[in-house]
Amino acid sequence: MTPFLALLSSFLWGTADFEGGRLSKKHAPIAVLGASQVLGLFFGIFLVLISGDGNATAFGTDGYVLPGICAGFLGYFGLICLYAGLASGSMGVVSPISALSAVIPLSYALFNGESLSFLTSCGVVLALAGAFCASGPELTSGLSLRPLLLALGAAAGFGTALTFISIGSQSSALMTMVTMRAATFFVTMGIALRARSFGGFTKREYPSLIFIGVADFLANLLLGIACNRGSVSVAMVLGSMYPIATAVLAFKFLHERLHRIQYVGIVLAVSGVAVISAF
Repeated sequence: MTPFLALLSSFLWGTADFEGGRLSKKHAPIAVLGASQVLGLFFGIFLVLISGDGNATAFGTDGYVLPGICAGFLGYFGLICLYAGLASGSMGVVSPISALSAVIPLSYALFNGESLSFLTSCGVVLALAGAFCASGPELTSGLSLRPLLLALGAAAGFGTALTFISIGSQSSALMTMVTMRAATFFVTMGIALRARSFGGFTKREYPSLIFIGVADFLANLLLGIACNRGSVSVAMVLGSMYPIATAVLAFKFLHERLHRIQYVGIVLAVSGVAVISAF
């Protein structure tokens, strides 16, 4: 169950990132992020109301509030970096490095005593290498400073946010996600009031914003559940396969050409997933 939930999380993340990057070419990335995060909060509150999951431990060392707040702010920072990087046209720099964000929660889990068999470890290495290559790293062009910094910011933000998600999900995955969105809601409203604008989105763009918000929320939720159902290391690595979905969608709908290294990456990632799932 853990591999399936984590891979489904990756698919949702990848599609949300694709749509977020597409909208960020028309609007400010922080506006796309803020609007989708607010819509994600409303969706999360709806899930709490119908599930009755609001009675989980909120405070203390085993609570979800503090990890949720930390995950919200760090994930927000990572998404700003990602959307800004994707909008700049430097996807070949930003996506591969941001895909390695799983190294941070993986290291945390291993440091705290979680162990992997040799074959599973091989699968993890293959999957991470596949996610990196499937993002289409720019190996021949020059590496400018701005996309590199955005990529590192996205990886650090996502990686630390994922770590806090795994911690908060031990109390309640759903309430951790709602706390994340509640924390970033106030940031979004502050930015909107300061800019005196809510992004200037048209009515035809709101379905895309709703999709981004719901897909991103569900991706985080499913990954949190996966961490509770099985190995945190495996869940985090499989959850980092989202660049494959983004690359395939860009190929299908934006007619972006897949490079040879991306095909190699997809094969490596699928091989790694197969090894992890088998052992």
